[in-house]
Amino acid sequence: MTDDFEAARRRVADLVEQVNQHRRAYYEGNTVLVSDAEYDSLVQELERLEAQHPELITGDSPTQTVGGAASQTFAPSPHLDRMMSLDNVFSHEELVEWASRVSEGTNFLCELKIDGLAINLRYLHGELVSAATRGDGVVGEDVTANVKTIKGIPHRLNGEDIPDLVEVRGEIFYGLADFAELNAGLVAAGKAPFANPRNSASGSLRQKDPAVTASRPLRMLVHGVGAWSDAPVTAQSQLYDLLKGWGLPTSDRFRVVSSVSEVLAYIDEFQANRHQLEHEIDGVVVKIDSLSQQRELGATSRAPRWAIAYKYPPEQVNTKLLDIRIGVGRTGRATPYAVVEPVKVAGSVVEFATLHNQDVVKAKGVLIGDTVVLRKAGDVIPEILGPVIELRDGSEREFVMPSNCPDCGSPLAPASEGDIDLRCTNTRSCPAQLRERIAYLGSRGVLDIEALGYVAACALTQPLVPAVPPLTSEAGLFDLTLEDLLPIRSLVLDQDTGLPKLNEDGSPKVVEFFAKKDGSPAEVALKLLRNLQEVKTRPLWRFLTALSIRHVGPVAARALASHFGSFDRIFAASVEELSQVEGVGPTLAQSIVDWYGVDWHREIIDSWRAAGVQLATEGHPGPGLEGQDKGGIFSGLSIVATGSLKQFTREQIEEAIISNGGKAASSVSKKTAFVVAGENAGSKLAKAEELGVEVIDEDEFIRRLAQ
Repeated sequence: MTDDFEAARRRVADLVEQVNQHRRAYYEGNTVLVSDAEYDSLVQELERLEAQHPELITGDSPTQTVGGAASQTFAPSPHLDRMMSLDNVFSHEELVEWASRVSEGTNFLCELKIDGLAINLRYLHGELVSAATRGDGVVGEDVTANVKTIKGIPHRLNGEDIPDLVEVRGEIFYGLADFAELNAGLVAAGKAPFANPRNSASGSLRQKDPAVTASRPLRMLVHGVGAWSDAPVTAQSQLYDLLKGWGLPTSDRFRVVSSVSEVLAYIDEFQANRHQLEHEIDGVVVKIDSLSQQRELGATSRAPRWAIAYKYPPEQVNTKLLDIRIGVGRTGRATPYAVVEPVKVAGSVVEFATLHNQDVVKAKGVLIGDTVVLRKAGDVIPEILGPVIELRDGSEREFVMPSNCPDCGSPLAPASEGDIDLRCTNTRSCPAQLRERIAYLGSRGVLDIEALGYVAACALTQPLVPAVPPLTSEAGLFDLTLEDLLPIRSLVLDQDTGLPKLNEDGSPKVVEFFAKKDGSPAEVALKLLRNLQEVKTRPLWRFLTALSIRHVGPVAARALASHFGSFDRIFAASVEELSQVEGVGPTLAQSIVDWYGVDWHREIIDSWRAAGVQLATEGHPGPGLEGQDKGGIFSGLSIVATGSLKQFTREQIEEAIISNGGKAASSVSKKTAFVVAGENAGSKLAKAEELGVEVIDEDEFIRRLAQ
């Protein structure tokens, strides 16, 4: 026996034990000890080793079995026809390879792979007589009483030609909105929240008291049948139409296609739009549509050969919560964030995740040292969903919100009575607040100063040298000179945490950002000074946004700038006058008045004006009169832009709408004149189609502008 074979034997035995442990935890314990990606990786490694050494395959190998054994909580319920798992592929190439093996000139049925709990419903003469979980594929758990409480599952089938006996298979799941509401209720009751909708569906269905299941808004969608001796249809798609006719809940998102390229297009379409669905999916299921071809292809010991699951890259993983720290933002808000063991998710390595505020930390039930479920959906900021409580060993500790700012030591306090968030009270001098305000001011959505990114903002506000930073507030921004920039040496700070980045030897990274080694100006220094001159004539709303007044974002700033036409008129207005502007309520109006009442805030405006910044819209006739003289092709029209556009940024198209007399609305309603839809337009496009609102593409918008 060679050393390589002995190593393979030990590894196979270890993998069999690990995978079966995770299966028991999921199927019998309603919990997940590792992420889907880790589980899939273990199974794939086991499959590779067993393919190399078939003699190591044992009867208890997860590659030869389905699911896990039924628990002892519920009575066993044998399936009349075995409930199988699906084999997985993880790339276009693997999908194409599978299709070439099983199909020649056939149709494929594509459907969404809902991340829920598999269920088998047995109907006798149209009456629901039993419901069982998958179990080991042969015997499941009898959850009939609980399933009968789920709305949408008929107790009796409707219509004609109901078979004497049929098993219907489907997936029980939580909608995302219902899941969020469920967790909020659990936390309010002092109970631990569920980490994800799949666990919550499993736990909610497996309640000893059916009344508890009845209180949970579970849903089901069917995806096939089991025992049925003489189905009067020839295709899976026809079967779905039949099941729908009987009153069973079916999805309207399945699609029958005739080529592999169309299958891949379906996969890509829903990968791009998965976060706009009402429920979780982790991939797409592809089936041969013809039932006769399904029978010809048959199955392995655990999975049909005529179907495959295309798994999307994981967006949810398990990792270790190493610490919870505090970050201070531009308006002083102190936000807890999680420091986690670096883990790859959704295509990037994640080390930090948001926790929003101290109440959210408590609601999620996480302790420092926990193994936690982390989610990163596409470009969304990583978020901790909850702890894996079963893996606690007693060394974990509770997070305590500090009472002082970690950056300047000033007290943290609510901005107003009833405010959940704590804020640093040192608005003027807190280095974190100033750094974040300057970086925000230079961003694309505000003044769009190309050379004023996060590194430059750090250098200007928190340099190692000189002792006094060039900027102690926004007031001196437009007065910067080369003499101010060249001496600067600064730490490189991490944008997520505000902490210094380190060299390989562990020392802090230090840069001379604005000067070359010979002391001459670096291009970034010259570019920054050019940029600062160029932006002085930016639209008024951008400068209003740049002030970081609480509650005043780009939408409100546009409305105020359009209504009043100048800083002088805006800041001379009363709360009542400001509140009359569409989209500006009393809270926002009071925030503007309060901001201007601070002396060093007024110094910013005076400094910008003295530096030649244009703080009024030329030719504006006065408050509320902006539309009388301006007119424009879109005068009086409410227009919504959505999706990815090729020739406009979101800010540019909104400016084009407003400058031509229109209103750049953020949501679709019956009052919307038309919607400009780019790629991946999503829910706003769907809303427009539902309301019958006109939808145009980018080219048509440009044509109308040209008029």
